Amino acid sequence: MVKKADISTKKLISLAPENWVKWVTQIPDITPGEILNSEFQWISRESDVLIKATSPQYGEFLVLNELQLRYKPEMPKRMRAYAALAEEKYDLPTYPVLINILKESEAEIPQRYESEFAGLRARQDYQVINLWEVDVEIALSQPIPSLLPFVPILKGGGEESTVRQALQMLRADEKLSQLETVMAFFATFVLDSTLVQQIMRWDMAILQESPWYQQIREEGRREGREEGRQVMLSSIELILEMKFGQEGLQLMPEISEIADLEQLKNIQRGILTVNTFDELQQFRQRN
Repeated sequence: MVKKADISTKKLISLAPENWVKWVTQIPDITPGEILNSEFQWISRESDVLIKATSPQYGEFLVLNELQLRYKPEMPKRMRAYAALAEEKYDLPTYPVLINILKESEAEIPQRYESEFAGLRARQDYQVINLWEVDVEIALSQPIPSLLPFVPILKGGGEESTVRQALQMLRADEKLSQLETVMAFFATFVLDSTLVQQIMRWDMAILQESPWYQQIREEGRREGREEGRQVMLSSIELILEMKFGQEGLQLMPEISEIADLEQLKNIQRGILTVNTFDELQQFRQRN
């Protein structure tokens, strides 16, 4: 099964691919091309996002984006494998980038893979971006909408006022508004769950009073509720996996049977307010 985290990453980066690749590579004259298939037949996992790009200095090459919720010790070896497989498949040089979302420890995260065996050496360099070291102003003042859902865990982004500002920015753009749940999830790592719920309700009350919101809501109805239901199910599955791992995903077969969109929204909000798997099970029994 393809993980929803991979799908969400592709959606995030596709919002503004040019600004994203300029930020991760720091190559100012880079131009992104198509987002390529990053599934390799020799391994069972997808690399997150593989983008074909060009620049006057480097010509045509690939930008390999690997997002990890938490850094794992095996990542250097994986980055070596992904970079090599991408180069083999597309016959282009590869610029690998590892983006770590949540800080796991104080240990230094390596920026290369190195090994030596029987006098033979292997080395793979890659760019490392730790989101907790990225200043929140980059997301708020520069046009990198893909970073907005991560605002709460960026450097200086854990304040209530900053989260509210980012939420307003998400809801000001129809294409970005679906990402507010992702941002709410990360907000629970730095703010009390009850406060996160209050922030969401406070902003929603204001938004629902506007004619713009009513228009978008009516257009959504005309386009069909099933599409909205599938987006909601994907969002719920992503939150369950990120917050509770495989235990949380055990609830998806039951949740997938629910047709009512409002009930799914209530479940989504409820998942964000609980902090343990036991609380999650109690919530599902009540709902």
